[in-house]
Amino acid sequence: MSKLNWQKITIVSLFVILGFVLMQIPFTALVGADARFTLFDFFGPIVGGFLGSVWGMCTVLAMQLINWAWHGFNTDIATLIRFFPMLFATLYFAKKSKFMLAVPVIAMIAFWSHPEGRQAWYFAFYWLVPIAMYFLHDKFVFARALGTTFTAHAVGGALWAWAFNMKAALWISLIPVVWKERGLMALGMTLTYLAFNALFKWLESKGWIKLPFIKAEPKPVTQ
Repeated sequence: MSKLNWQKITIVSLFVILGFVLMQIPFTALVGADARFTLFDFFGPIVGGFLGSVWGMCTVLAMQLINWAWHGFNTDIATLIRFFPMLFATLYFAKKSKFMLAVPVIAMIAFWSHPEGRQAWYFAFYWLVPIAMYFLHDKFVFARALGTTFTAHAVGGALWAWAFNMKAALWISLIPVVWKERGLMALGMTLTYLAFNALFKWLESKGWIKLPFIKAEPKPVTQ
């Protein structure tokens, strides 16, 4: 096996290990179920930005499967649902794609198709954010992160509505909370991405390691 392939396996393995560790560090509670967001929510999607769509999604899935096994293959619906938002978030962050515009649209339709969702119909307007951020995806890291975290929110929200039949009043009560929670996640994702981007560029500049398969940006835009 070539040195480059070994480096790729090493980097992917380190990403998986770090992702698994971050999954064990809680960030905030998930309303409506006995589950929590973790620091992994800051880290997981940015993997797609460095490894690309396919490798990024496979790496994130590997993190999730290892974490699932570590916790005893829990098959409760909340645990299973949480696989999907992060995978779609990884795809959104990986690259600008018109395909990803369909995700929030389908999520909105699914939410409005639920009786409780119809009563809280304006909650789903949050999922217009990924569509708006699509046009700024390649210009600003924060916009990219904001679209990413609301893509995860759209997928999770639509699935949550049908899995738990959460009441309209509770969805409505979350409206003033969501923008704070997702804004913080987007900020954390932005800072994490910039930190790793700087690390990879520094390692390459020192000549200690060559990472042609890592899509680090020389000067990522942050405004």
